[in-house]
Amino acid sequence: MGARPGRPSVMQSATSPTIGYVAGSLAVLFTSSAALAACPLELAVYGDAESAAEIDFRPTGESAVVTNTFKMVIDNSVVLDGIVMWTEGVARPHGSLMYKCPTGDVTGDELAACTVWEGVIYSSDDQGNIALLPAEGVDAPKKLIFPDLGPSLQMSAAYGANGFSKVPWDVFSLKGCQE
Repeated sequence: MGARPGRPSVMQSATSPTIGYVAGSLAVLFTSSAALAACPLELAVYGDAESAAEIDFRPTGESAVVTNTFKMVIDNSVVLDGIVMWTEGVARPHGSLMYKCPTGDVTGDELAACTVWEGVIYSSDDQGNIALLPAEGVDAPKKLIFPDLGPSLQMSAAYGANGFSKVPWDVFSLKGCQE
């Protein structure tokens, strides 16, 4: 028994929504992974496994020394300012996270007092290959590694009653791209 003109058969009407849903879901899935794969590092958003912190990279601009700029947002709306500068000699991306640093012309002692973490930042791909954090202008790595981040933050002035209470893990996964 065939369908009447202008009306779908029972089989068509039952399967069409399912096929449409599956096709739509696949389109969203592939679009999301393509968008993450093509996200430039300076617009990348990362999160840790414990959902204790998020990292939002920002374009650095014309700085001759700073190669990457980011903000780390921890619980209780605590914001840490982050920068990356490559070291001389054996080149490494040296990252620094600062909390409530004074603005303007600051001394080395003042900068040291507000720095809550510093170290080399590493990246990792889907196969687990470890590399150094690249400068801006390349696709964002799948994961970032901030060695000893948690213990350093827990010992900082940003932790405790007037700061954050959740300590992030050292590994952050790419979770999005800013528009």
